[in-house]
Amino acid sequence: MLESLTHYFDTIPSSHRALILAGGIAFFWIIEGIIPLFQFKYVKWKHAKINLLFTLTTVIINFAFAFALVKASDWAVENQFGILYWFPMPLWLFALVGLLLLDLVGAYLIHFIEHKVKVLWKFHMIHHADTMVDTTTANRHHPGESVFRAIFAIIGIFVCGAPMWLVMAYQSASALLSQFNHANINLPTWLDRGITWLIVSPNMHKIHHHYVRPQTDTNYGNIFSIWDRIFGTYHDMPADQIQYGLDVLPLNNDSDLKFQVGIPFNKSIKTD
Repeated sequence: MLESLTHYFDTIPSSHRALILAGGIAFFWIIEGIIPLFQFKYVKWKHAKINLLFTLTTVIINFAFAFALVKASDWAVENQFGILYWFPMPLWLFALVGLLLLDLVGAYLIHFIEHKVKVLWKFHMIHHADTMVDTTTANRHHPGESVFRAIFAIIGIFVCGAPMWLVMAYQSASALLSQFNHANINLPTWLDRGITWLIVSPNMHKIHHHYVRPQTDTNYGNIFSIWDRIFGTYHDMPADQIQYGLDVLPLNNDSDLKFQVGIPFNKSIKTD
């Protein structure tokens, strides 16, 4: 079965990748309407417009970097370069270690850096500016941030030596689980807490979207929660105490496209 999955992701059509992205948004959109965490007073599709626009720019930028991703992966595999080639592993362990490393470098590390480097933080602010976080917030990234993340995805490939099937599997899982942990869904507490021992749960990630520090600077994980636990950035708090947005941004213009795109270049906006 694992061999069949590796073959599938090695040859996955672009239409399937688009279906995973769109299907995930549609699925969690429906679930949000059934078991919402917060009862937002908003017109859901109007709120989604700016987030889906940023999703589109993210897709375009990722497509532009696709050639570099393929070349990096092919070179790493051909030269047996990366941690995955340090010692022989069965396929299941190869896949697990590869996914963990891609998640560490391509998601957790760049996310952590974006919160620590002020120039990068200004680009990342757009993601945190959403005052009504739901599944459409998952890919709400400034085009500049999408470039940074694409570069770290390439670095992640070199670090672990990931073949393209592993890269595609990771990116597919990342899209779905990011939509899941941003989704405005109310899971039973025991289930949500149980999930956090393996992957990032909705309540765990929502804490990261709390409007003030220190919560904003915690729970950086994308797929696996292990990195926050290892590096001491895991934080817990009751979900009903979470308030979305950022204390350094106005709370009434999170859907103002011109303002949001200009945040990185707006000198009047403080970074602390």
